[in-house]
Amino acid sequence: DTSLFHESGVIVDHDGRAELFHDFLDTDSADSIMEALSVEVSWEQAELIVFGRKVAEPRLSVWYADNRMDYAYSGTSRAAHAFTPALDRLRREVQDRTGACFNSALVNLYRDGNDRLGWHADNEECNGPEPTIASLSFGAERHFDLRHRASGETRRVTLPHGSLLMMSGALQRHWVHQVPAMKKVRSPRINVTLRLVS
Repeated sequence: DTSLFHESGVIVDHDGRAELFHDFLDTDSADSIMEALSVEVSWEQAELIVFGRKVAEPRLSVWYADNRMDYAYSGTSRAAHAFTPALDRLRREVQDRTGACFNSALVNLYRDGNDRLGWHADNEECNGPEPTIASLSFGAERHFDLRHRASGETRRVTLPHGSLLMMSGALQRHWVHQVPAMKKVRSPRINVTLRLVS
């Protein structure tokens, strides 16, 4: 069962929650943030351990945290940077409008449709047992897939420029997610995932 949603709404409402806010930011605001992040962020290419081998992540990314706490996942450790001005403004707006609190952000650059993110869950111990994660998208529209660990049930949404995807509750325990390759996409996408880590 694969469901495709284009508009805002609840994507997952059992074993956790995922909800898409299609027009969270207006086009001008989203354009401004993407432009600022393109200038402010010094992109890095991380290496992951996959089946015992080091491989370059098929995207660029940078880790930001208030307390400069490093972030470890998939056999790699990311050194923390201080929030950039644009990233901090974005965080404050999301906090004000959602009521959630965030002290860190993983910012990803998908250079084109060849860059991708494989199936995984954001279930690292530092995220806590039921994390609230705010995922904001800028630039090219990309698919975002969710798959239930036990049932295999799947969901697919398209994440437009200026959208906010909120993931919360037990979602990271029961579902995995991915951003698949889309070979026809020629333009970049920036993704900001805000988190509260400890």
